[in-house]
Order: sequence, then C-alpha cells, then structure tokens
Amino acid sequence: MPIRDLTIILGDQLDRESAAFDGFDPIQDLIWMAEVQGESTHVFSHKVRIALFLASMRHFAEELRQKGVPIEYRTLDAPDNQGQFEPELRNAIAKFKPAKIVVVEPGEYRVQEMLKGLAQDVNIPLEIRPDRHFFCSRADFAKWAKGHSPLRMEFFYREMRKRSGFLMEHKEPEGGQWNYDADNRKSFGKAGPGLLMAAPLSFPPDEITRSVLDMVESRFPRHPGSLKHFNFPVTSKDAARASDDFVANRLADFGDYQDAMWTDQPFLYHSRLSALMNLKMLNPRRVLIAVQDAYQKGQAPLSAVEGYVRQILGWREYIRGVYWLHMPQYLYENALDAQEDLPDLYWTGDTDMNCLKQAVGQTLEYGYAHHIHRLMVTGLFSLLFGVKPIEIHKWYLAIYWDAVEWVELPNVLGMSQYADGGMMASKPYVATGKYINRMSNYCSGCRYDPDKAVGEDACPFTTLYWDFLIKHETKLAANQRMALQVRNVTKMPIEKREEIQKRARQVREALPKGHY
Repeated sequence: MPIRDLTIILGDQLDRESAAFDGFDPIQDLIWMAEVQGESTHVFSHKVRIALFLASMRHFAEELRQKGVPIEYRTLDAPDNQGQFEPELRNAIAKFKPAKIVVVEPGEYRVQEMLKGLAQDVNIPLEIRPDRHFFCSRADFAKWAKGHSPLRMEFFYREMRKRSGFLMEHKEPEGGQWNYDADNRKSFGKAGPGLLMAAPLSFPPDEITRSVLDMVESRFPRHPGSLKHFNFPVTSKDAARASDDFVANRLADFGDYQDAMWTDQPFLYHSRLSALMNLKMLNPRRVLIAVQDAYQKGQAPLSAVEGYVRQILGWREYIRGVYWLHMPQYLYENALDAQEDLPDLYWTGDTDMNCLKQAVGQTLEYGYAHHIHRLMVTGLFSLLFGVKPIEIHKWYLAIYWDAVEWVELPNVLGMSQYADGGMMASKPYVATGKYINRMSNYCSGCRYDPDKAVGEDACPFTTLYWDFLIKHETKLAANQRMALQVRNVTKMPIEKREEIQKRARQVREALPKGHY
C-alpha cells in the first residue's frame, strides 16, 4: 500500500526530537534507515568510526520500534543490501511508493545533492527540513556573513552569545569579557596531569554493539584502527550520562589544560562529547545549560566554562556556517599550492618523531585525538610538509570517530591547512617543534631536538617550519599576524636558507608516501 511520507533518518541524525518527526503519522508514514557499505568506503574509514555509526543507528532504530514507530531498517549484512545509499533508497521508493520524501538537512553536501537529484529523477517531492540541533540556521549564517567580510569566528561567537543568552549578564558578557582564551593555554609542566584526573565513563558494549563490532571486524578487516577499546556511548541515554560525567569530573580543569598533551594519555580533561553531538544523540543545549549551571554553582571557573561554550556555541556553529556557505568549491581549495602525497605514517603510526607517533598511535587505537593533537601535531606536520589538502581532508574524515564532513572539512582545509587562503581563519597556524615541547612531554622521549632546524638531529617540525616561511614569504608578508615570523626569515642569511631548504628536502624524501 502506498504511504504518504517516507521519512529518511541519516546516520548522523539520531535525534527523536528532530524536525523529521514533526507531523509524523504512524498510520500513513514510514521511517527509513539504511546501513550501506559505500558510506564506510567513501573514505577508508577507521573501524571505530564505522562501528560507532552502525551501533548507534541500530540502537536508535530499536528505540523507535519500542515506541511503536513504523520503521524499515536495512542492515549492512542483509543479503540483498545494494551497498550504496542511492540504489537502496530507489528500491525503498519502488516498494513503498511514497507521495513525498522527507529528510532533515544532511551534514554532507554530497548526500544532499544526491537526494535532490534522485527525487527529481523519480518525480517525487523532496522536503528538506531545517536541523533544529543547531543554534544558527544556514540561512541566518549566510545573512550574518554578508555583513562580515572577512569572516571571523570571534565576531560570530559574540553574536551567538547575545542571541542565546549563554554566559550573559543583561547585555554584557559574564565576567566583563568575551574571551578567556589567554587563560586556557597551560601545560602540565614536568609533573604531568597527575593521578587525580578522572577517566571518562566507560560504556561496555551490549549485545547489539557486540554484533556490530564482530561484523565490522569481518567485513572491514583491512580498514585502519582497532576496536579493542570500543567503550563509547551509543544511545541518547548514555550520551547524557557521558555529558554529566564530564561536567562533574573534568570541566573544572578543562580550561587550563585544553591545549596540553601527555604521553599515553589520549583523553585528559576533554569531554569526548563531539561525536555524540555530531550524531545528534546529545543536544548541545543540554550540554551548555549544564556547563553554565556548573559555573553558577561555583563548580567550575569562568575561564573553563567560557572556553567550552566557545567551542560549542562559537566554533562548532561557525564551522557549519562556513561549510554550507562555500560548498561545493570549498572542497578543492589549495591556496598554498600544496602538492605532496600524504606520508604513510598517518595510516601506520610508524615514525621516529615521538609527537606524531603518539598522536597517530592513539588515533589508530581509539579513533580519537583532541583538538591540539589534530591542529598542532598531525595538522601542523601536514601543512608544513605540503600535503595536498584534499588528501589530508580524506584522512581526517576517515580516521576520527566524530568526523562528519560539515565539521571536518572547514576545520582541516581552513583552520589547519590554510588552504582557503584566510577565508575562515586569519593566519596559518604554524610553529616549530618548540610549541610541542612546551605543551607536552613528547620531545623528552624523542631523538630530535626541537631547537634545531638543520643537522641529523634537527626536529622535522622546526626544519619544515622555516622552509614553509621561506617558500611562502611573499604571500605571508601581506598578513599582519605573520609579520614578525616573516621578518625573521627576511633577515636570514642566504646560506642559512639554503641549508634549511636542503634539510627540508631530505625530510620529505625520507618519508614513504602515497601507498595508502
């Protein structure tokens, strides 16, 4: 029997309160969800990323069934599964003959355009509903962007604070200033993070999750990563517990140490909530209310709370706006004409650079790394090495448990690689190995000296940093925020330049690349 609405729930839309359910009639309408091989192989996805999506989707589908919501759920291991999203959906349309297709705004331009093209091809109306998970709609961001050129997150963030009322006292920011970033850059020093740091809650796999883990191991044996540490929340109930645990046990120290790194400590004071919000199992409003309450009750300092609010209400919303404002051309930006293949170490962790060994190693183990590992270790090395932006983008999209393109692509191409030439961020985030030495203990166990740019024991980060400035000196000279760094290059003797460039060539030639 034909149905009225075929409502599609995508794998990153696991929200019972979403607009997908507005006006849903269980007599006339049907929920449709599908696991497909192609979404795990579109990029060479980490096993944790695959397992998180599939386990969360299966739990969400089961919750809907328990509530009597009619659902057609296509499992990846179904013998007649087409393996690709579009043919699976075409089969569903042929089977159920809906009068209309309903979907909430996808998180990826590719998926949105595929749905539009399919609906036009089969001559069925497609209703794309707004994603209420976010504070700022796509249209609102585009309107804001028209009056702000160049785009800068800080101004957008202040606007979002005013609109939402978070950390506001009447019309002024709580504490008298908008941004406490300068207070949130501490390292652990020589003492390390200490023994009192509370580990995040663990969520042992249940029967549904264990079946997914077994399937992922059997169907994707060559994919990167390990599942032995898989203990992540896969339901909205457990996502809420994880949020409460962070606020109670790590938020107070999050601000001070959000940029710090330490050997064999992947999580530290970070929340591990990004994937739960990106899959829509956890509403950011709930998190921000809890974080603000912790400050008001004296349980966390303002600097920590503002730092976390800025990440969610500011940066996360800003990134989404940038993505939809500039797609699809944004995917192909390469302002610095970077042409190197991605080094194999990103897939293997096989390197004698201890910081990269740690950052990539924990990424392969957990599918996770916090934002400084991503920006100032793996991202920084790729930028200095000169990796093609689209290659490093595909790696980030594949390798992290929280990766959805709307959030990953601008963070990588804009923030990390400066491939958009400053469209999103005001400067390239470049530094020598001294930054990593200051913010971690990685250099103490490394054969390379972060103070040296040349010689056999010179830190490749330091060598490539100076090589990067030499190569892009003319272009960077026009950037006021890079003036001091460029001035240091300008004063450099020609012999020193040539020595650095020679060593940089040796670094690039020594690393295997392009095999994955």
